Parts: sequence; C-alpha cells; structure tokens
Amino acid sequence: MQKKNQNIDSSKPIGVFDSGIGGTSIWNEINQLLPSENSIYLADSKHAPYGIRSKDEIIKLSDKNTALLLKKGCKIIVVACNTATTNAIDYLRKKFDVPFIGIEPAIKPASLKTASKVIGILATKGTLSSSLFQETTNLYNQGIEIIEQEGTGIVELIENGKLDSTEMVLLLKSYVLPMVEKGIDHLVLGCSHYPYLIPNLRKILPENITIIDSGYAVAKQTKAVLTQFDLLNKNSAAGKHQFYANGTVEVLKLILENRFTVLAKDF
Repeated sequence: MQKKNQNIDSSKPIGVFDSGIGGTSIWNEINQLLPSENSIYLADSKHAPYGIRSKDEIIKLSDKNTALLLKKGCKIIVVACNTATTNAIDYLRKKFDVPFIGIEPAIKPASLKTASKVIGILATKGTLSSSLFQETTNLYNQGIEIIEQEGTGIVELIENGKLDSTEMVLLLKSYVLPMVEKGIDHLVLGCSHYPYLIPNLRKILPENITIIDSGYAVAKQTKAVLTQFDLLNKNSAAGKHQFYANGTVEVLKLILENRFTVLAKDF
C-alpha cells in the first residue's frame, strides 16, 4: 500500500530518477499531463546502465537517489527506470514514507491486443531477469508467445549521444528483425531509454507492428496517486523544473532540447 507523510506540502516537486537520461521520456509524459507540477530529475548516468548490475547494487543506487530527492523536498518519487522498479521498488516502499510510482514493461496491453499471439519485448537484462517481470509475464502469457530480447549496448549508445548513429541502427536491426520473422505484431519497450528509439524503429519495423511503451500509463498513475493523497499542486502556473546529472550534462541538455538548465552534481 502507498504511504504518505501527512505533512507534505502539495507545491513540493515530483522527484524522478533513472540510470541516466532515459527517464526523461517518462518525465515528458508527466509534464504534459501535469504542467503545473514542479519536478526534480536525477540522471544517474555515472552508474548507467542499471540493467547489468546486481540486485543489491540496484537497490543501493535506488536508495541513494530516493534519499537525495527527499532531501530536496520531493512529495512523491517516480522510479523512471524499469530495472530499478522491478528490482528495488518493494524495498523503497517499505523504507520510505512517501508514495512511489514505478514503471514496468507494458506486457498486459500488448497481450490483450495481439492478433498474431506473438509479442516481442526489448528490455535490459536486469528487467528480464527480475522476479517481478517474470510474475507479470506469467499473468499474461496464456496462449501467447512472448519473445524476450536483451537490448545490450543500447543504453550506452544513447548515453553517449549516439542515438541516431549507424551503429545504433545496425544494433536495433539485429535485435528486432528476428522477432519480425517470428511473427510479432506488438513490440514492448521495456526500458525508459527506449522510447527515444521509436523514430528509428518505425523505419525498421513493418507498419503492422505496434510499438508500446509505458510513459503515458505512468503519467496517469502519477496523477491518480497525487489526487488520492490530495497532493496535486494547487498553483495553476507552469511548473518549475530542476535537472541534475552526475555524468556529462551535454546529452541530457540535448534530449531536453536545451529548454532547461542541467546542473552537474556528484551523487
């Protein structure tokens, strides 16, 4: 059950963290749905990708990020990382007296909408190997083939500003074209970095394949939880946003289209 410290001021910011810049895809959806909300974003690029780390490491990093966001006064924490959600969110909810929003691969909508009964999921090793992911998969795989593919190397390329590189296109083709050959009609993106791949994936995949990510669903859940605890910002002015990165700030600035200042911070 979600918890809330009764003394939280509704004008306080939403805290968002990810193992780098990918969680900005989630932040964008939240900002579009809740434009009056203030926010603080942590890009833990120094430790990206989380998907190659052990569960204990992921929990420690998630604990550190949460503590920093709470120190800055955040009223709710969005774990904008599939790997951190599937490995650490139960721990975080038990330790911290604040609501948490997680992100999981959108297997349910893909499994409900597939006509071919074959869906693909592109995700990190940390997500695919987690017990939470396996539990979710087992709920929706009756009569459906789910093809899992680790996206090894994708996060590193994105974090190094090589989103549209030839290397990225070749890597994506090697991952998704075998799924196409097996008859998928839905591709689930199981990492918050991956929505930034959609333009390239559209060029690679046949038109009949639907690409699904979790961004809008996470934004809707964030709004629902804020409403539940009476934490929606009552100020209707546009929200103010702070972005911090412990790696290079240039790629994060680029992803944000230079609309915001990004501060370098060691955390």
